[in-house]
Amino acid sequence: MAIKQAGMEVDTDFAPKIQELEPVQGSGVAASKFPVSPELLRALPADFVKLHKILPLKIQDGCLHIATATPGNARVIDDIRLLTGLEVVEEVFPAEEIAETVTERYQVTVEKMIEKMAAGRAVGGEGKTLHDIEVMANEPTVVNLVNLIVSTAIQERASDIHIVPFENFLQLRYRIDGLLQETAPPPRQLHAAIVSRIKIMADMNIAERFMPQDGHIQIHHRGARVDIRVGTMPTIYGESLVMRLLEKSNRVQTLEELGLDPARATTLSRLVAKPHGLFLTTGPTGSGKTTTLYSILQSIYRPELKILTIEDPVEYEMPGVAQIPVRPTRNFTFATGLRAILRQDPDVVMVGEIRDSETAEIAIRAALTGHQVFSTLHTNDATGAVTRLVDMGIEPFLVSSSLEGVLAQRLVRRICSHCRVTSPAAPALRHQLEAISGGQISSELFQGTGCEECRGTGYRGRVGIFELLAINNELRDLILQKRSNAELKAAAQRTMVTMHQDALEKAAAGLTTLEEILRVSSGDLLE
Repeated sequence: MAIKQAGMEVDTDFAPKIQELEPVQGSGVAASKFPVSPELLRALPADFVKLHKILPLKIQDGCLHIATATPGNARVIDDIRLLTGLEVVEEVFPAEEIAETVTERYQVTVEKMIEKMAAGRAVGGEGKTLHDIEVMANEPTVVNLVNLIVSTAIQERASDIHIVPFENFLQLRYRIDGLLQETAPPPRQLHAAIVSRIKIMADMNIAERFMPQDGHIQIHHRGARVDIRVGTMPTIYGESLVMRLLEKSNRVQTLEELGLDPARATTLSRLVAKPHGLFLTTGPTGSGKTTTLYSILQSIYRPELKILTIEDPVEYEMPGVAQIPVRPTRNFTFATGLRAILRQDPDVVMVGEIRDSETAEIAIRAALTGHQVFSTLHTNDATGAVTRLVDMGIEPFLVSSSLEGVLAQRLVRRICSHCRVTSPAAPALRHQLEAISGGQISSELFQGTGCEECRGTGYRGRVGIFELLAINNELRDLILQKRSNAELKAAAQRTMVTMHQDALEKAAAGLTTLEEILRVSSGDLLE
């Protein structure tokens, strides 16, 4: 079933698991190549323009100029004359450019739909019964609005959608490049219907509004499959909802594309090529640890290796790799799954996260018995992984014997390449940069001025800053002696490029800014 709404068709039929979502153009996309005024867009109906793949360009000397890829269609020209009362002049353009502009100019955005709903005083869900809210959740207006919210998030490369109720308003935010960006919210009275609609899509219990719930949605968007994890949390003003978007068709990036320089990428390749041992990636939540592990698995994959992963959830699908999601509701955790995996004769095992001592001990013993094991930990730096494992109750001799390397990382926003300009570096910073680079750093740094491509932020995309710790004999001895993290760090820094150095080098190279590094690191990388 399709509902026509404000010049577009939005699919309202959602299958229980795989759902089709119409692409919707967000407000942050660059303007099209065709300068078309809003008044001219109303000269022809949206359905007519989309059907015949044309675009009104201008009115000049009593003639309507249109863009078309297939000129000479007398029937279309006669229809345009009838609709507008003007003569028609055809101008030939590539079909792809016309289609892109039609999509941009004629599609409904979240902001436009919310304005329309506010003007129409949409009936809300306050004070309604559960049955009333369920009926509202399936009404075309709410269905279309939820579709638009999700489609816009995908278009804007958002990783999360946050819908949070307050006493007098509803907050809608997208997390783009790691930062939350607020957008025009739906009317407060539609909160219950929107949350219920998303719960229906995620096979969640819409009657339960006072306990946290988790759900899962799979949609198709422009031919790509997107997995959405849904989580609700009761607040004093209603349920707060977060949707995490994972596009399954995304290509796994190489280590160099993630931001690792060639020299350390070579060292990392040597560490992960060993037939057994434990390799960890560390950093706070959202720092890209799992993405790095996928890149490592891709780099070592060979048909003769059996690679198994256990994850929560499976974020990327890798051909040739058996990937297993944990299911806590069925008591299938990282620890129980890892035990089962080791009975499947694997060569390489990836554990999504070491969360407890049981998982840590199984992973380390697997590394000692001839398996390559990769996993993640939440620590601030590379050497912190050692002390974290010991704090979990792992004996230092087991850590010393099994651990081969640790890659600590953060994600910082890239300066937008479309509006990047140079800016002078402060004298103190210039001195630091010159000391790190041997005097090769320019006195100028870079920043983004803000443009349509980056939504005025000056940033577009993200890049990693890293420190790679290779466990050598000196460090193994210090681990056996139960030395402190400070002593381990001092020893490691004699041979390791720290995140401090990597961050400043990336700022000097024009990849990011010092302000962004300070935001991500709270200043600890520049001390």
